[in-house]
Amino acid sequence: MARKAEFNRQEVLQKAMDVFWQDGYCKSSISGLVAATHLQPGSLYAAFNSKEGLFLATLENYSRQSIKKLQDCLDQADTPLEGVKTFIKKIGEDILSSKRQRGCFLVNTVLEIAPGKTLINQEVNKHLKAIESHLLSALVSAHKAGELSSKKKPEVLTKYLMVNIWGLRVLAKTNPDNKSVRAILAQILTCLED
Repeated sequence: MARKAEFNRQEVLQKAMDVFWQDGYCKSSISGLVAATHLQPGSLYAAFNSKEGLFLATLENYSRQSIKKLQDCLDQADTPLEGVKTFIKKIGEDILSSKRQRGCFLVNTVLEIAPGKTLINQEVNKHLKAIESHLLSALVSAHKAGELSSKKKPEVLTKYLMVNIWGLRVLAKTNPDNKSVRAILAQILTCLED
């Protein structure tokens, strides 16, 4: 009978994600992952099947955290539109407050992984679409409530916000000055005004 895994899966995923985030998927080694997670190679393989399996689990974990942040912003706001604005402002706050800019784990993966890595690309796309779907739902609600001009199309606005969020996450890796980040955030938020 197989032994039950005796480790905290969430902690292992967080530590592995830090390695992948720092080094990227391709440059991350099993020995580096073993050192970070304090698990033996056999335990990693038993739990995740492969380096790719571990990476996919970290993507899922990151996506779940990202969607929770977005959902918390939406749930705590007085209106759907305010929730979307709060989420975008939080992205800016993260960029402004962090000395260690790593960008977005999902966006970094899009930029790193070659098209031939089909499973990883499919998973990243699935997670990005989930975030987009939450934003779209909030903007549709805002549109129905009259928070957005009837001229604004929630589907197009959502795509526009996603492109800008990705851009902010990539920009973060260049350690931009605070003034530039604030100006860019202000410009992005203007698309949500009448």
